[in-house]
Amino acid sequence: MSGAALRILLLSDVHANLEALDACLAVAPAYDLVVNLGDIVGYGASPNEVTDRSRDLGKVFVRGNHDKAATGLMDLEDFNVMAATAAIWTRNELTPENLDWLRALPHGPVSLPDFPQVQLVHGSPNDEDEYVVSLGDALAPLVTLTVSLTFFGHTHLQGGFFVNGSGADGFRPEYRTVGKAESVAFQLRTSARYLINPGSVGQPRDGDWRAAFALFDTDAQVVHFHRTPYNLKSAQDRMFEAKLPPRLATRLAAGR
Repeated sequence: MSGAALRILLLSDVHANLEALDACLAVAPAYDLVVNLGDIVGYGASPNEVTDRSRDLGKVFVRGNHDKAATGLMDLEDFNVMAATAAIWTRNELTPENLDWLRALPHGPVSLPDFPQVQLVHGSPNDEDEYVVSLGDALAPLVTLTVSLTFFGHTHLQGGFFVNGSGADGFRPEYRTVGKAESVAFQLRTSARYLINPGSVGQPRDGDWRAAFALFDTDAQVVHFHRTPYNLKSAQDRMFEAKLPPRLATRLAAGR
């Protein structure tokens, strides 16, 4: 990969969870660039605070389906009742400036000019709203990709998929605890193509309640997956006070 060596902080699916975002930023290693893979808002009760913080952090973004839903860019028919309710609430809460900014977020894939072999998407490289959950989902884009590394979000599942000359497989970082801040390093190979999800900052769905993010070291070609606890009760209390669907708050504790 070309370009000067960078340490890129990868954030995705914050979903208006300010407490989770703050916790990730507090433990994140030193970084040179922040990229956001979408779904800045939706579900959570701090859409303006999280949007403001995201805008301050960096300039590289991809829009998510909840960003589109909250700004009127997509029909809510494909959303379940809880998600649609949260999208409408978010739309009414956003400041005009933040609403316009979210509405203008770019459609993926988005490239990094200094790293032509890296691209950023929310869902699949083939469809921004498509979920890449299984190896079967990943194979079609992996075998047709012209870049070696794609970072994606949307599924809220930390890990990814790869294909090389000997086959294809998926991977998930394995952590030692369920309540502490920790990280797992994943070494990339030059002979493989990857789809990698940094996990969800604000709404993990892999059974681990901790906020998730990743850091990519372009020089060492290593992705460091991270999990960190955050003030769960505060995030839940905000949601209860906002009268968002209670299930959106209670499920945070289970990471589902």
